Amino acid sequence: MLKFDENWWFESFKGALEKRQEIENIVDKVTEEGYDNIFFLGIGGTYASSMQVVQHVKEFSAMPTFVEHAAEYMTTGNRALTKNSVVVFSSVSGTTEEVLVALKYIKENVGARIIGFIDKENTPMGDLADYVVIYPMNEQLKFFMLADRFMWHRGDFEDYEALYKELDAHLPAALVDVEKRADEFGKAFAEKHHKDEMHYFVGAGNQMGATYSYAMCYWEEQHWIRTKSIHAAEFLHGTLEIIDRDTNVTLFLGEDSQRPLAERVKAFLPRICGNCTFIDTKDYPLEGISQRFRGHISHLVMMAVNRRIDAHLEKINCHPIEIRRYYRKLNY
Repeated sequence: MLKFDENWWFESFKGALEKRQEIENIVDKVTEEGYDNIFFLGIGGTYASSMQVVQHVKEFSAMPTFVEHAAEYMTTGNRALTKNSVVVFSSVSGTTEEVLVALKYIKENVGARIIGFIDKENTPMGDLADYVVIYPMNEQLKFFMLADRFMWHRGDFEDYEALYKELDAHLPAALVDVEKRADEFGKAFAEKHHKDEMHYFVGAGNQMGATYSYAMCYWEEQHWIRTKSIHAAEFLHGTLEIIDRDTNVTLFLGEDSQRPLAERVKAFLPRICGNCTFIDTKDYPLEGISQRFRGHISHLVMMAVNRRIDAHLEKINCHPIEIRRYYRKLNY
């Protein structure tokens, strides 16, 4: 949507944060019962969000946490996923085919506890979950609230209360401000790249999930523009050889522990490419958010910037992002 509705987005972020008590109650109960490990189960965009939260956990905790691709699970399985595991999923529709099949199998044959985040009530996937949180959008924020509470119980996240005190007070306004500030950039970026034959997106840390998702689920699926996502640590081990002066390359820079990997690419790219763009979460003030917590939410900042690109791409290309050629149109 080209017009940015400040109030709608503010209330969306605020409402998601207000789900924290419900999420805490679920995590507290599961922790009391005990568990061996946590599996974030997804496909496509939810797989990307799972990548982000598992990277986040890896930075702060030894809690056994895994990303599991639903379709891969149904072919290969995972022996670490047992009745003592916790399975977490998210879905807009509550009907995502591959995840639904995997959940049915886990429910009937494994017996792991299942926590679901779904945008609406009364769905097939919701019926399979032991615990369901109903709230639209804000998938990454909901995942992070869940993981942070699990880590807090382990004593791995002492800043839990301080972090969420700041987020409750300031995050909705901060993210709205990001989108307002990013609008002109988003317009210019969309005007420059709306006809790209190929575009490379590069990121690291909690930005890698954003990179993967933005390339595949947004530019390919929604805008029908060919892209590829590359981890910044791997960019210099192959991809650099096909970059030249005119190649379209965008680098996402966040503020978590893997920022140096992205900065290495940033230092190198201008030497070989005259068509690179750097989107850096440090460029946005995030009023009220302490420096030590900026890395925790830099994936949300990047998403806010990218939403403005998407809005202008949709307008310029006269292509509503709801339109699909094949997804849920054909049997496959």
